[in-house]
Amino acid sequence: MKLCMIGTGYVGLVSGVCFADLGNEVICVDKDLNKINFLKKGKVPIYEPGLSELVTKNFRNKRLNFSTDLKKSVKESDIIFICVGTPTKKGGSSADLSQIYNVTKEISSSINKFKIIITKSTVPVTTGDEIEKILSRKNSKKKFSVVSNPEFLREGEAIRDFSFPDRVVIGTNDKKAAKIMKNLYSPLISKGASYLQTSRRAAELIKYASNAFLATKITFINEIANLCEKTGINVEDISIGMGLDKRIGSRFLRAGPAYGGSCFPKDTKAIISTADKFKTNLSVVKSVIKSNENRSKILLDRIYRMLKKKLKNKKITFLGVTFKANTDDMRDSSSLKMIPWLSKKGAIIKYFDPTGHKNEFSKLKNVTNKTSIKDAVQNSDLVILHTEWNEFKSINFKNLVKGKKFIIFDMRNLYSSLKIKQQGFKYYSVGK
Repeated sequence: MKLCMIGTGYVGLVSGVCFADLGNEVICVDKDLNKINFLKKGKVPIYEPGLSELVTKNFRNKRLNFSTDLKKSVKESDIIFICVGTPTKKGGSSADLSQIYNVTKEISSSINKFKIIITKSTVPVTTGDEIEKILSRKNSKKKFSVVSNPEFLREGEAIRDFSFPDRVVIGTNDKKAAKIMKNLYSPLISKGASYLQTSRRAAELIKYASNAFLATKITFINEIANLCEKTGINVEDISIGMGLDKRIGSRFLRAGPAYGGSCFPKDTKAIISTADKFKTNLSVVKSVIKSNENRSKILLDRIYRMLKKKLKNKKITFLGVTFKANTDDMRDSSSLKMIPWLSKKGAIIKYFDPTGHKNEFSKLKNVTNKTSIKDAVQNSDLVILHTEWNEFKSINFKNLVKGKKFIIFDMRNLYSSLKIKQQGFKYYSVGK
């Protein structure tokens, strides 16, 4: 099939490359000429394991191409995926859909035969209705079908998630479009993916409800971790005990920093905004947002007490600053709250992240990037394991800095407290 992916951000690029790898002809469109030129050279603008190799392979095989010409790309394609950003509106909590609607207007003037127009971007309920209205101003409804097909890709594991999805959700009541979409996804369905066809509005809400629920699980276990610290209980025992109940499940029950990234913060806010629009109170999700916003304050208070309420000139190292491992995404990472706060209090911050220097910290006083774990931890008073990168899971701190003892704050519970303490280090974890 001939597919057009509009937007070469995380969703559009990963989905487009993976569809090409399944044998489809895919053209990825973006208005950023530099990005398109880089992609044609096999240079990927995001950090995602395995993506660069797939881009090169499918570009060489001529199943994948890149363009800035949206109108030509739409005319030459059968299925159009809208994959542009839907960030939170500035000064508000609802999703900014301006890119979605601007792209829809451009698509509208390029419909030359029957097209399936798909929202792959995360959009609020009724967005598909509005897209349909915009397209109908210039086109007969017989010439297009608007479908919701939300993505469920995790950063750092996106290629696997695309290739072996838990479910494929298609939101449409159009039989012709439904048949074509099921055919498109048939290679994944044959490998065991559950296929759910539902109404367009339901598909839109499935994505938001899923992310809100996962955010709730993270926030819940973080609050339980606070209780565990007060009562001398190991939160990991609680997570295992809860997770063995199949109704609950073990995933997303790992205590640690606040949730961050490109989805949970904006999507929890957006579903609240949608509920308000329909005069419905999502009180649980509101509590989740409030609790998560307070999470970094709780962890900073622990750091303050670990250093005996003296932060000025204390040397603090962050190992990892991205919101999670296997991504370079800094959006809503808890390090963006913690490092500036510690810097303002006079602490001297060093950080090491496998994805390198971060512009977000460039203007902060006494904050420097280091290019190795060893350089980052040298002469530190406190080392914070902030992100669970594999290279942080088996550090021999004793051999790394001979003769120097510092405090270790393991925010991801990567280590055995007994082993670290036997090496002579003061060790703190989360929820223990």
